[in-house]
Amino acid sequence: MELGIGMFGDVSLDTKTGKYRDASVKLNEILEQVKLMDQVGLDVFAMGEHHRADYAVSSPEILLAAAASITKNIKLASGVTVLSSSEPVKVYEDFATIDLISKGRAEIFVGRGSFIESFPLYGYDLSDYNQLFEEKLDLLLKINNEENVSWSGILRRPMENQTVYPRAYNDGKLPIWIAVGGTPESVLRAAKLGLPLIVAIIGGMPKQFKNLIEFYKQEFLRAGHDESQMQIAVHSHTFVSDDEKVIDDYFYNYKSQMDRIGTSRGWAPYTKEQYDGGRSKEGALFIGSANEVADKINDVKEFFGLTRFIGHMDVGDPSHDVMMKSIELFGEKVAPQVK
Repeated sequence: MELGIGMFGDVSLDTKTGKYRDASVKLNEILEQVKLMDQVGLDVFAMGEHHRADYAVSSPEILLAAAASITKNIKLASGVTVLSSSEPVKVYEDFATIDLISKGRAEIFVGRGSFIESFPLYGYDLSDYNQLFEEKLDLLLKINNEENVSWSGILRRPMENQTVYPRAYNDGKLPIWIAVGGTPESVLRAAKLGLPLIVAIIGGMPKQFKNLIEFYKQEFLRAGHDESQMQIAVHSHTFVSDDEKVIDDYFYNYKSQMDRIGTSRGWAPYTKEQYDGGRSKEGALFIGSANEVADKINDVKEFFGLTRFIGHMDVGDPSHDVMMKSIELFGEKVAPQVK
């Protein structure tokens, strides 16, 4: 069982000035936090991609490359690469470079993305949302497996016996995970391809995802893949403090970001009742004391048969010192109880 931390690089809004917190400060805080994750023995760091004022990271590849130079053991992943609006050749080249710098620690989590800002930004048509992902995943996997690539699709010009360099550290191959939010078609795609699956569970109750994960296991084996190679992860909002006041105060960080996103998606304002319900034993928020968080991770580990858990830990941009303490507790108190 691997344990890791994911981030989106949230930057809080100063309601008095109407300005978001300095992205430069946030980026350097993230690097300090990743260095601590490595020091406390966590297995994975995953950095998200967004193209909005309330997130500091639009290019996870660059931040992961910086992290590679100050860490020794932790795996460095995108969380996620919005592949539908990315160029697969460049994605492979960037992560192969991170892989070489880190001596084999780079991974790619690919997804279609729940935020769509990158599509108009990069000149893509949202009506091609699904086909873009399918074609680009097919090309990325081919590049990952073959040094000389010949490939053709519909929405991109073909490649004819072209080479892609540099090659990744381990025989040119990078670990590529499929990240899903609950769409059966996406789960089926991952299973048929024999790719690791990471499921974002950020609301409701984790047990509601049981059928989806069992469907993945069934189709993975039906496609003829080796059961010993099956990898399943969950990515959920997580925060750790043994101080109940810190946990209560974190509600305001969490609510601020949920309400910002909700404004554009038609959600009702986030409530304390939702927060407390999510923190309950059956809820999807892994927010609480080290013992509470460890117990909930152990529950989903056994329930789903997980090989990895990623705690998404910077929702609403909590202060740097509070984040550092949460990471320390996650590595030094939660991880031993889970492992």
